[in-house]
Amino acid sequence: MRILVKIGGAWLEQRGPRAGLCLSLARARAAGHELVVVHGGGNQIRTLGAALGLADRYHEGLRITDARTAEVVLMVLGGQVNRTLVAALQCAGVPAVGLSGADGGTFTARKLERPGVDLGFVGAVDRVQPQLVTSLLADGYVPVVATVAPGTHAADGEPFFNLNADHAAGPLCRAFGCDAVLFLTDVPGVLGADRQPLRTLTPADCDRLVRGSVATGGMLPKLEAALLALRENPRALVKIAPAGAPDAVLDALRPDVGTAFVAGPEPTEADHG
Repeated sequence: MRILVKIGGAWLEQRGPRAGLCLSLARARAAGHELVVVHGGGNQIRTLGAALGLADRYHEGLRITDARTAEVVLMVLGGQVNRTLVAALQCAGVPAVGLSGADGGTFTARKLERPGVDLGFVGAVDRVQPQLVTSLLADGYVPVVATVAPGTHAADGEPFFNLNADHAAGPLCRAFGCDAVLFLTDVPGVLGADRQPLRTLTPADCDRLVRGSVATGGMLPKLEAALLALRENPRALVKIAPAGAPDAVLDALRPDVGTAFVAGPEPTEADHG
């Protein structure tokens, strides 16, 4: 199975959790799976930005990214976080190769528009050329993808776009021909009203969880990203699953771990009362 694994930057900050994730990736690869890793790094961007005196501004969970902040994002995601993760994977016996959108022209970005606000250099996946990633996979490597990319129509020297890693996972999963996209995170799955993990969710189920204030806070962008991935990859396994176990990747493939997102009825006007 070809699996895209999305890892949040918080899991990569400290050596212990990072090493545990790398071990779980190594075990999944040893079991015969092809892996593509997509990572974030929000906390690391925030830390360097603060040290440089840059304001930290958000809109609906997206970092407003001016030209100076875009430079920091490129340094942190394409440099510090990506190379540290690649080195940790190598230590775990995984032949990893770090990439950004620019490498091999793998993907470009278009400006992400939101009504009433200019997000600056915040982008969404636009054009994808999967040849480099598929060639690396065929040769036994694990591509490790930082979600920073040049604009499709940007001139040379313009800042790279900052892409939300959760949102980028779905389009990249489709373009790379993955059979599954796993969002590994710090929760056991999406919790119901009884605080127990829900094993499957349709889009309508997710809408009811949000309207009933069962899903709140940091779970909202996770649901949005998972539903986007499902729309982009209706035949793929799409899951939110816990990252902490030594076999986190293999465990996430089991039906009794995490929350799988499945096709089903979309929310209707009647649902919204």
